[in-house]
Amino acid sequence: MAEEERGGGGTTPVLVLRKFKQILESFTIDDPELTLQQITRSTGLPASTCQRLVHNLVREGFLDRYDDTYRVGLGLVRWAAPGTFGLDLVRLTRPVLQQLRDETGETACLYVRDGAYRTVISLAESRHPVVRLFVVGMVMPLHAGSAGKVFLAWDKLAIKDAIGHGLARFTPRTVVDIDLLTEQLDQIRSAGYAVSFEERDLGAASLSAPVFGLNGELTAAIGIGAPTQRMTAADVPTLAPLVAAAARKASERLGYRPGVEQVAAL
Repeated sequence: MAEEERGGGGTTPVLVLRKFKQILESFTIDDPELTLQQITRSTGLPASTCQRLVHNLVREGFLDRYDDTYRVGLGLVRWAAPGTFGLDLVRLTRPVLQQLRDETGETACLYVRDGAYRTVISLAESRHPVVRLFVVGMVMPLHAGSAGKVFLAWDKLAIKDAIGHGLARFTPRTVVDIDLLTEQLDQIRSAGYAVSFEERDLGAASLSAPVFGLNGELTAAIGIGAPTQRMTAADVPTLAPLVAAAARKASERLGYRPGVEQVAAL
């Protein structure tokens, strides 16, 4: 930190760090290179202050300069790299699952995809005496159930794997028609979440949303499952915002920043 940015009080260094953070957060996957004017406009900092701080960041290797543009420096990338190793998806999202369980009263699950299937890798169990049963390691198809449809909607390879494996019918409400499934996936992407009723098991309902990783890739799906006597279509307007908020929190804990979602190529 430049000498002129140091102050005698305890709050000055914190304020300067906050300004550094504003500058670094101006850079995104979509806009990796910015001019000084763009950085100033994005941060809202005074032009002279922004110019001085950007100069300091370049000098320390946190930003690199190319002619009239700047980008995140290789020095910062090397410095941050150790923090990306050993990230534990289950550990990082566990508080989110527990909060979602407490807010909805229903079992909250985290899923990852493996080919044409999804697997429960973490859960926070409902405290209701009557629950929809989930266990860690439980494997389910992609095309039947809300979490599976999250993968189909946001992972361009998932739909190919599911169709290639075959769309088996589990209940009268299982969608096995590709055209209808494609229409549902469009609606899911538009809504930002998926909901299902009795698609895999009679008497079971679920609601799920996507969890994105650092580079905007779909990393997991988070959702709740419940018996249909406690979760009906009338409950969706209340539950959907809670599940969507949990998905955003989980994504943030994985380093995701809004605006870098990868668009599914269906």
